[in-house]
Amino acid sequence: MNNDRLYRSGKVTEDFTFNNKVAEVFDDMLDRSVPHYQTVIKATASIIRQLAEQESVVYDLGCSTGSTLLELSRLLPDMNLRFIGLDNAPAMLAKAQRKAEMFGKSSIIEFHQQDITDTELLLKDAHVILCNYTMQFIRPILRQDFVQQLATSLPAGGLFFVSEKIISQHSRLNRSFIDLYHDFKRDQGYSELEIAAKREALENVLVPFTPEENISLLKTCGFEEVEMFFRWINFASFVGLKK
Repeated sequence: MNNDRLYRSGKVTEDFTFNNKVAEVFDDMLDRSVPHYQTVIKATASIIRQLAEQESVVYDLGCSTGSTLLELSRLLPDMNLRFIGLDNAPAMLAKAQRKAEMFGKSSIIEFHQQDITDTELLLKDAHVILCNYTMQFIRPILRQDFVQQLATSLPAGGLFFVSEKIISQHSRLNRSFIDLYHDFKRDQGYSELEIAAKREALENVLVPFTPEENISLLKTCGFEEVEMFFRWINFASFVGLKK
């Protein structure tokens, strides 16, 4: 796994995109930039075990390098699940496919290049849908239609998982949470230049919602039972259950 040093110069020449350079270091970037990333996957696996049926089909939208699906397949081998990862970045998918083959999972995990915001998106036989740190990159005006389409794709009892960077509706607390998150990144070895440059690159690309907005969005789109099952400062994970 290559170390993330994309912003060590402190210079930002373009907005953040999931290109070849990002794909090469993405696994390290996740581990060092998303607090409790593995904890969220383990909690997701536990909820799937409790609420999903055997042989369910699990979709990961914006699957990047496939880490989430690979870990779920390791944690839930007895459920005979089938995993499908969708992403629009060829470099990410190429790495995901290599990892699936390397770990002997290519028979149960498949990856496809797909724009997940396509209104013609077809999630055949979906029982569980994951959107981990993905929806925050979709323009806010498009999110309700996007989630509504996913809700329609799921049967009764279907599960929708969303993990996102979030903001607080309280300005002083929000500033404090951002400072605490930057402390976390410093503890992971990122320099002040790297932190500032990454924030600049993401400024017009990643648009977070409050927890209340995320919960309201899922309920509006047809998920009758919605809960936040994990939170760390300005990161949160939600699950929606369709009755």
